Amino acid sequence: MNDEQLEITFLGTGTSQGVPVITCDCEVCSSVDPKDNRLRSSIAIKKGNTQIVIDSGPDFRQQMLRAKIEQLDALVFTHAHKDHIAGMDDVRAYNFRAQKPMKIYCDDLVFENLKREYHYVFDDEFRYPGIPQIERFEIHRNRDFAVGNMLLTPIEVMHYRLPVLAYRVGNFTYITDANFISEEEKKKMEGTEILVVNALRKEKHISHFNLEEALSLIREIKPKKSYLTHISHLMGKHKEVSKELPDNVEIAYDGLVVKST
Repeated sequence: MNDEQLEITFLGTGTSQGVPVITCDCEVCSSVDPKDNRLRSSIAIKKGNTQIVIDSGPDFRQQMLRAKIEQLDALVFTHAHKDHIAGMDDVRAYNFRAQKPMKIYCDDLVFENLKREYHYVFDDEFRYPGIPQIERFEIHRNRDFAVGNMLLTPIEVMHYRLPVLAYRVGNFTYITDANFISEEEKKKMEGTEILVVNALRKEKHISHFNLEEALSLIREIKPKKSYLTHISHLMGKHKEVSKELPDNVEIAYDGLVVKST
């Protein structure tokens, strides 16, 4: 792979419950099309010898095994909801393999939640053998940061009343759990060639873009290619909804790999 090229793997493209949903027998949850099966939203980004994962939800272990990710340089978090942080404990395997702490990048709001959820990781008085070893790096919302040879630009979006971080890497922008982006923050997205944005369902939602709102953002930003993620079973079947989309827009699916610069 060209050292300047990004390889993006969609580890999960589902909403907080995943698809299929427990106890649901709708046509999407009952579908035999593997593209209708969605783990919780997360992506891996690789550039040269550097590889990061954005969000470690409850499916993190399964996602790492499925994608055969044996080397991981950092976890980068968007926000502290459980479907985005609940798998952090499984960085232990990478601690053992690399013999060093896992770097995690997050803002203070996420870090306070991590300390509550994983209190045993941060308990200096009693360090239980085998617990995850992490090294935290603070994200400032208006400051780019580097992980290895990868430069990330944080973009603040709103998830109802909760600030969430989207990220731009080169010409690639990833937005999850958003239903509002200020004009100032949209400026950080100018020139994006590949845009990934959440689109929960067709009906309006209080804290996520619906399909039309996501398509409206895509029309505004004008990327060459866009992918929809954080999809619920209420969106409809992958094959059917795909027929309704513009030529430059696709519904992402678990395991999809795309490349960018």
